[in-house]
Amino acid sequence: MATEKRASSRSTLTNIGRVGAHACGDVELLAIATGVRLSQAALLLERAGGLTGVATAPTHELVRAGLAPGRAAALAAACEIARRCATALPEGRWVVRSPGDLAERLLPSMGSLEREELRVATLNTKNVVTALATVYVGNLAGSAVRVGEVFRDAVRRNAAAVLVVHNHPSGDPSPSGEDLRITADLAEAGRLLDIELLDHLVIGRDRWVSLRAVGAV
Repeated sequence: MATEKRASSRSTLTNIGRVGAHACGDVELLAIATGVRLSQAALLLERAGGLTGVATAPTHELVRAGLAPGRAAALAAACEIARRCATALPEGRWVVRSPGDLAERLLPSMGSLEREELRVATLNTKNVVTALATVYVGNLAGSAVRVGEVFRDAVRRNAAAVLVVHNHPSGDPSPSGEDLRITADLAEAGRLLDIELLDHLVIGRDRWVSLRAVGAV
């Protein structure tokens, strides 16, 4: 059994070395990342509902799915590194020419979140992103979202504009009535502060919605 496992791991490593990680399937990538056999990696993917499920599963659920505690912790850490890399500011100038430039960058990480998060990107007069910060985590009911918190970093940085984005854990990015009300409040505050609200984006599982496009900004 041990010999079979080592042979499987060597075969998977050889395949990645030959064609590159980008050309490997989900099962192969998970097998090499966790050090398990391909059959166990396939079972883990099935139980978790795919890579997104694996990436968002708590460590104890990965253990319950069959991973050793140490391997489960290592996998959870690797997934967290990937999420942080996905949302980190790129090196050099990051110019936002359209809301999609921000939404498409955040979709992979925010679309799989199990809790709501609200993030604010601050931009200068040339639409260069100067910061991207998470302002709220948890329930984003209107009573919880304070306009001052959303604009605080923008005021401190003397920003010309902001882009606000939050996710719907349900996976459906259709804006709620509360989303529309919050957007109206933010747009009004932006006018008073002379900081333009460029858009409020709602991120779903695999798509996003611009509230400016639906006339809310």
